Amino acid sequence: MYIVTKRIEISACHRLDLDYPSKCTNLHGHNWIITVTCQSETLNANGMVEDFTAIKEMVQGRLDHADLNAVLPFNPTAENIARWICEQIPTCVRVDVQESEGNVASYLR
Repeated sequence: MYIVTKRIEISACHRLDLDYPSKCTNLHGHNWIITVTCQSETLNANGMVEDFTAIKEMVQGRLDHADLNAVLPFNPTAENIARWICEQIPTCVRVDVQESEGNVASYLR
């Protein structure tokens, strides 16, 4: 089994749609750290599980310096972002989204 991991840092803002009072319902930003783990029993024609650059472009290209509420079709919690990223990459098995020190959400397929 082959496993590759790509760590990406982005800056982005969001506001959360919550059913309780919270300062997070106001627009605010984070310096996010996103870790994408991909796995495959075989390598592609280029000898890779996934191209690291393609992973970076998919995440950073769509989310860096963005208003996540404007680019994502769901409430952009760290949990929802992790699931969405994992669903964009066929070989992805895990995504960790750290929105601030000590706050990490993970999604495993």
